Amino acid sequence: MSATTAPTVDVIDTPTKKVGLVKLAGILGILGGIALIFVGLVVWIMVSSQLRAENITVPDDAAAFQGQTVAGPFTAYVQADIIQHHALAASDGKTYAQLDQDDPVRATLMNASFLRASLFTSVVSFGVAAFAMGIGVLSIIFGAAIHRLASVPVIVKRATVSSS
Repeated sequence: MSATTAPTVDVIDTPTKKVGLVKLAGILGILGGIALIFVGLVVWIMVSSQLRAENITVPDDAAAFQGQTVAGPFTAYVQADIIQHHALAASDGKTYAQLDQDDPVRATLMNASFLRASLFTSVVSFGVAAFAMGIGVLSIIFGAAIHRLASVPVIVKRATVSSS
């Protein structure tokens, strides 16, 4: 007599635990991700169009983007940098706080400071919009993974198949 082992098969069954809440979390993650991407894109376009409407052109002595209209984070940053360069040149290297209160150049430096702050605010807005869109992509990926994992059937037992 030869000893043979009976073959076994995996019996696949649906999970016995309720996974509806997990699936819902996955779907909400996907929807939240879509919303984050949409809102980030809307903010990016809005800030870009507002900057473009100001008709600011990067001057020829800027570090980069010479002659281009300020409409994005890089052109806004370069414009803020060249404004500081021009302001410091006008004040012989002194900042607003270092000038005497009656110095006529002080008003120019104050305006330069306000312009730079506004441009840097737009740079930060572009960064926040890009961050929101990136988190939106991750949320979609994680939401899809969670939803998929909750939908995967599980092996609940091994059954021996008898050969007769």
